[in-house]
Amino acid sequence: MEGEEFAVGCFLSIKTTLGDEFEGQIISFDRLSNILVLQEGLESGPRRNIRLLKANYIKEFSLLRQDEDPLDVKKCFLDLTSLQAREDSAIRQAEADSERFGVGVTSEAQTLFDALSKTLPVRWDKTVIVVMNEVRVSSPYFPESVSGGTPAANERVRKVLEFERKRMQTRGTSQ
Repeated sequence: MEGEEFAVGCFLSIKTTLGDEFEGQIISFDRLSNILVLQEGLESGPRRNIRLLKANYIKEFSLLRQDEDPLDVKKCFLDLTSLQAREDSAIRQAEADSERFGVGVTSEAQTLFDALSKTLPVRWDKTVIVVMNEVRVSSPYFPESVSGGTPAANERVRKVLEFERKRMQTRGTSQ
């Protein structure tokens, strides 16, 4: 299983030591890690299954035919604009998700933050929960710890905190 047998573009029929049988085209072979990157199936198209296979898991293989480079830019179906948009979206989502976790706060504080976030826009400002960009809830995160904002907004946050603390207390005694 050396050299030319694993040349990019080769179509192989492969049986693995785990009992899998499939056909695919070699997209890449990394000698250092001994890993083959294969495009499954004999036809290319806009949708492709890619399989990474450690070469020592190959029980038998046969060369079906040699073909051109499967990643030839002129024949490649990658929509780079779409991929870039998906990556940007995933990064924005990951950043948004990471901002929802308080740093240096107790699990109780995080639970209260999560409860507030179900119905109100919230964010962390270090260890202070900021609700609707105006109401602030400081440690120890009791209704008395609420400050700022309009009286109505302030009261709403207090009510949610009271309700959530009662739920947490009930859960704590029932366990």
